[in-house]
Amino acid sequence: MSDMITIAFYLFAGLSIISGIFMIFTKNILYAAFALMFCFLSLAGIYVLLGADFVAITQLLVYVGGVLVLLIFGVMLTVRVEGKSLQTGSHLKWGGALIGILWIGILVQLILQVDWTAVMTDQPIEASVNSIGKLLLSKYVIVFELAGLLLLIGLVGAAYIAGAKIRTK
Repeated sequence: MSDMITIAFYLFAGLSIISGIFMIFTKNILYAAFALMFCFLSLAGIYVLLGADFVAITQLLVYVGGVLVLLIFGVMLTVRVEGKSLQTGSHLKWGGALIGILWIGILVQLILQVDWTAVMTDQPIEASVNSIGKLLLSKYVIVFELAGLLLLIGLVGAAYIAGAKIRTK
């Protein structure tokens, strides 16, 4: 069973890395958004394998279901309104490459410093969604409702600003 989990982990990790590299080097914004979607989906798969089911579902709902769909609609509507191409320019390649190389160096150093030995158990991983859901709807219900209200206010404000820009044209 652990061999299947290891294979699945490497498949999800490889998909995440490949889609991330494709997202960086493509010039088509829409293709980059779809590569970002595959990266988010593979990260959700890794979270499931790690037993973090709440984080995996949050990843799917918030990032894939919300942010990415909003990004794709924004790109598609902007192209329609402005009549611009979906191509991006390559600005500051060398600065980005330098920052990327430095970041990779820091990550490699951190990876080499960590003791990665893990103990595998035969016990099933306990789901975290039930306990988090009970806490959100009992002890933290006021904070949960206030966060929802804050998001609603932001959505109404964004719709009002977008409507004001359309009305002035």
